[in-house]
Amino acid sequence: MDTSELEELLSPTKEFLLTYFLPEKCYNYFFVDLNFLHVPCWKIVLSKTVGVWIILGTVMAQLPQLWKVLRARSASGISWWSVLLQVYAITGPVVYCITNNIPLEVWPWASSSNTTVVTPSKVIPAMQASSMLAVVASRVIQAGTNYYHGNTGQLSALSVFLVFTGSLALIFTSLQETGDWSSVSTVTHVVAACLSCLLLTQVVCYRNSRTKDKTE
Repeated sequence: MDTSELEELLSPTKEFLLTYFLPEKCYNYFFVDLNFLHVPCWKIVLSKTVGVWIILGTVMAQLPQLWKVLRARSASGISWWSVLLQVYAITGPVVYCITNNIPLEVWPWASSSNTTVVTPSKVIPAMQASSMLAVVASRVIQAGTNYYHGNTGQLSALSVFLVFTGSLALIFTSLQETGDWSSVSTVTHVVAACLSCLLLTQVVCYRNSRTKDKTE
């Protein structure tokens, strides 16, 4: 097999890597020059990998929760206000990215930013900017609901764990973007991660609790 045939064979793989994980110069460092010790490129790969994980995790994190609710035929213990705020928090950044033609692989950085950008409509940037506040509010409400009932009901431990890891990833992307722990974006993500940790702790602590005779 000559060089041209090999390049043609590897072309789909190269295109996939260049689209989602690394720029062409890093591809050349790794696969042409065989320089696997290029630290700046590894940082780029790590950053883009985290970005892909955030996008996939946003969708996949809710699947265990959906399955648990469907299997139990009950959503007891889950605050509907919390769910609505989560939907709002996801919708804002997605609409913002689509409206501004932001490439899919850049969505985590765009959605993690609280910067309002001028667009033909002021509603979409406002939704994007307030999305993280909605995330924080949704977790506060759910944590309060858990405390009030003394149990976590049908709240999925796996979903909570995936959301927590996603929050940690968002802190990483925010630091990559701003480089500042004191920025509004980073602080908001840290607060969201702490609240996710609180929910995870409640799931563990309340796992054997009986449902109290209370209504939300």
